[in-house]
Amino acid sequence: MKKTVLVMHGPNLGLLGRRRPEIYGTLTLTRLDALVQKRAAELGLRAKFFQSNGEGELIDWLEKNAPAAHGLLINPAAYTHYSYALRDAVEACGLPAAEVHLTDIAKREPFRRISVIKPVCLRQFKGGGVKSYLEALDFLAKHIRRQQGETA
Repeated sequence: MKKTVLVMHGPNLGLLGRRRPEIYGTLTLTRLDALVQKRAAELGLRAKFFQSNGEGELIDWLEKNAPAAHGLLINPAAYTHYSYALRDAVEACGLPAAEVHLTDIAKREPFRRISVIKPVCLRQFKGGGVKSYLEALDFLAKHIRRQQGETA
């Protein structure tokens, strides 16, 4: 049975391809999810996707889906910087988690440089566009296999 990785996208990521393409690129969320899905299949994983602009909806979805999942890839978007509620939900779900960002938040505006989510994740991937997502997925796949006592 394939292991499941939850892929959670925060606010405004539904606007990818249209919102500030000079910063975020022209890749749409649909295309991004398709590329992540393809990599997940290559890794023998099942990816389950969700995007919401609402903090509560993200938390509810995580609480509902975490019990049947094996990992979490999360781009909290603007919630990265201040959502202690989302941080607590990520921590409480108990899944190995990777935080991901299309841009390098460490090189953005000062308020974007802080992540309250990072401390409850195994690792943060940033600044590589879609590559950040794929690298995070590769990382989680290896971590899940190690957790399950499987060889890479």
